[in-house]
Amino acid sequence: AGKTHQELIFPVVAPDPDKDADVKYLSYPFYAGGNRGRGQVYPTGEKSNINAFGASQAGQVTEITTTEKGESTVTIVNSNGVTTSQTLSTGLQLLVKQGDIVKAEQPLNMDPNVGGFGQEESEIVLQSSARVLGYLAFCFALLLTQILLILKKKQYEKVQAAELNF
Repeated sequence: AGKTHQELIFPVVAPDPDKDADVKYLSYPFYAGGNRGRGQVYPTGEKSNINAFGASQAGQVTEITTTEKGESTVTIVNSNGVTTSQTLSTGLQLLVKQGDIVKAEQPLNMDPNVGGFGQEESEIVLQSSARVLGYLAFCFALLLTQILLILKKKQYEKVQAAELNF
């Protein structure tokens, strides 16, 4: 389960320097951190959906139903005929199927507990498209000037070489 949750995506709305005079076209550091809890319990005492649920008793799984909300109800009958039902939270992948024999406290679902803390440091660069186009125009003009200077130098060298031959 941890392989599918390796990346967090944060939507960022950049300020507009044209509308706010305090914002400049610069590079701004950006720090992000995320904490996924481990073994959470709701105030009502029920386990959250980041826990492994164990079988409440040993026996045979006789019925597995899914509610409209996506919760799964697993019904287990033990050797004495006592029936218990357990409700598992939405989004959990079951390890058992109807007809399986389970032991007490055997996991009924895959353990999604991939909690922990992660952080990342990056930076956001505010750029104006007019500034980028201006920079590109400046680079093109600089390149053109350099080429023309080289051509003029070659022309001057040819004139000097021709004068030396006379």
